[in-house]
Amino acid sequence: MPDSSRDTPEGAGWGTAERGAYRRLMPTEVQKISWLDPRMLWAARNGVLASWFGDPTGRTRGRWVAQRAAAGAPADKVIRRDDPDRFSFLVIGDTGEGDEPQYAVVPGLLKAGADTSFAVLASDVIYPVGGADDYGPKFFRPYRDYRAPIYAIPGNHDWYEDLGAFMRVFCGDAPPLAPEPKPRPLTGPWLRGLLWHRPRDTDGLRLDEARKYRSDPAQAALQPGPYWAVDAGPVRVVGIDTGLLGRLDAEQGAWLREVSRDPRPKILITGSPLYVDGAHHPCEIEGGGTVDDIVRDPAHRYVAAIGGDIHNYQRYPVRVGDRTIQYVVAGGGGAFMHATHTIGRVDVAGVTERDFRCYPLRGDSLAFYSTLYGRRTRLRRFFTLTEAEAAAVVAERLGIPLTRAQRSEVRITRRTRVVASLLGAGRRPDRTARLRLPVRKIYTSLFSPGSATYSPPFFKCFLRLDVSPESVRLRCYAATGNRAQEADPPVEDEVTIPLPEAG
Repeated sequence: MPDSSRDTPEGAGWGTAERGAYRRLMPTEVQKISWLDPRMLWAARNGVLASWFGDPTGRTRGRWVAQRAAAGAPADKVIRRDDPDRFSFLVIGDTGEGDEPQYAVVPGLLKAGADTSFAVLASDVIYPVGGADDYGPKFFRPYRDYRAPIYAIPGNHDWYEDLGAFMRVFCGDAPPLAPEPKPRPLTGPWLRGLLWHRPRDTDGLRLDEARKYRSDPAQAALQPGPYWAVDAGPVRVVGIDTGLLGRLDAEQGAWLREVSRDPRPKILITGSPLYVDGAHHPCEIEGGGTVDDIVRDPAHRYVAAIGGDIHNYQRYPVRVGDRTIQYVVAGGGGAFMHATHTIGRVDVAGVTERDFRCYPLRGDSLAFYSTLYGRRTRLRRFFTLTEAEAAAVVAERLGIPLTRAQRSEVRITRRTRVVASLLGAGRRPDRTARLRLPVRKIYTSLFSPGSATYSPPFFKCFLRLDVSPESVRLRCYAATGNRAQEADPPVEDEVTIPLPEAG
């Protein structure tokens, strides 16, 4: 078993390791996404408009679902496969920036997932706005050598062009929706409609050419809409679409309740994680109730809920009655990295630091961001922390043991503490916290290309789930961009989830 980041710094990708061969898979020219570009910000405005003037996602989703039903999609939106009782599948979250970190995941994914039956992309398939012509370099090309079907649930970025490209790629060349009647002037919907971003008329001209990358019949996948269920072997995998603002419309909520009554054990895949960054986000359903109410209901037999949207890995084993549900964040499939060092000492729903897992480790996350700020501000000598310094100061601030053994004692200096506080390590209140620099949201909105970086370690990941009639074995594999982890991907976390007997 190769060293992981929990074993050695080299296992995390630090040091002078040889870079992997993933760049051979990439196109000659790669467009780098920059949220400092006003054109990019303007194109991605629909999420803000939805929060200001009302979210039309539910109505639009209902129209897409009705269109697919009229085209012959199954009424229950269930994909029935003929997998055996023992099979495996992959989950990859928040993939589509089309740059080095996304492609760096591919070699390890192909190696660890060579025998899997299918894969699921969980949230934000395409950045920045889900455009059809971006599917070539950001979906079809990177996964061209994965020889099994790929299903997907959309994230908020896929909704920035009303989901049209997503539906064309995953739901059988769905034609555009007919225009809706214009709202009354000077109302919120009217203002939203004036400013709403829509795809270019010429978008998608390269889509047919891009499909050739995944044209083998074994790769074919057709799903009934943006939300669906897959009956595979002894389990049902349920995928839900949380739209622009992270909630479900009433129609999808009713479907989720109905599809959850099936007696099989279930795994939920969602665009918005239910536990993340040490907090509970149950996901509202229009008309009442939450997604987590459905997951926790013992009659529905959910054993795990896996969400994208946040670009790292986290796991919360939550005790619910006489069973444990594994709540997982799995958004590290390629997009810029969200910090983990800003997660405070975990104590939520009975889950403590002893039970909680994350990747990258908090110390590695702090070292990563300290290097970025050092480069951005040209104050490398002040900001940059070694991985050992970062791990030590995080452990001190949170009052937890070191996650991996240090080779030598590291003295925590005043500078180290100041940098850790400025970068929000552990969210510990102190005087320096008033001067805290943006890391979690503002930083990644403004400097996502910098937080992705174009040299290892990238701290990306993907999941492999091995299903049997008795259990599901969930493993989180790392992708650093280095040759060692590319050739033999290390396992950063692993848990075996017992399955209840089907009723």
